[in-house]
Amino acid sequence: MAVAQPNLTARQERALAALVAQPTIAAAAKVLAVGETTLYRYMRDAQFSDALKRARRDAVLQLTARLQAGASGMAGVLQTIAEDATAPASARVSAARSVIDYTLKAVELEDLSARIEALEKLTTGKGNL
Repeated sequence: MAVAQPNLTARQERALAALVAQPTIAAAAKVLAVGETTLYRYMRDAQFSDALKRARRDAVLQLTARLQAGASGMAGVLQTIAEDATAPASARVSAARSVIDYTLKAVELEDLSARIEALEKLTTGKGNL
């Protein structure tokens, strides 16, 4: 954990980092050499729970940024496979399906984002639908 969380002890800081880095609470407890009950007790604390949510959100945002940075190249890979007449048909179909699915999802997300923005403007009295 790069940034210290206010009002957390050093042990809680280490627990926070382990809970974000490890796949399970049991694994985090093992890395920290503490009982799982200690971590569950920390997670019941409102300040710790809020800090854990922020830390997990930050980790997801970092992952999303990495995925976005590589997305163009990966889309190119999928397109290359889909267009490669020498590739197995199953690989071509899978690549083509992935490109289509991700394209549709991107359009849906863009549409939903615009609709949410319009609703937010409406509810704050800053515009009309």
